[in-house]
Amino acid sequence: MQLIHKDITNKIIAAAINVHKELGSGFSEKIYESALAEELKTKDIRFERQKIVDVFYRGKKIGYHKLDLVVDNKVIVELKTLDHLENVYLSQVISYLKATRLLVGLVLNFASPTVEIKRVINSELL
Repeated sequence: MQLIHKDITNKIIAAAINVHKELGSGFSEKIYESALAEELKTKDIRFERQKIVDVFYRGKKIGYHKLDLVVDNKVIVELKTLDHLENVYLSQVISYLKATRLLVGLVLNFASPTVEIKRVINSELL
């Protein structure tokens, strides 16, 4: 099975690895978000930071959520700085994918000695 949006996700992952190599672990999510944004800019990769997504229930808007990054209008990137990446964070990204009708999300955890990377797919759209 071919990976969906493989080209752009590989670029995002490479950028995250560069950020982690330079900063290491120990900073807040916002610091990694800013650094990753700078890294994506240097590679001419389009992205939006803190994109607001409306959340609906039975057709009625009930709130909103801010996404860390949306890259190339295709991939949601959620940044974490956790000792252990639990399934609840993957479930959150699945919810974000459903809300945006996007197919692919990446969860990047910068707290580890190497960047922990989890790919999430919105299977409802396959």
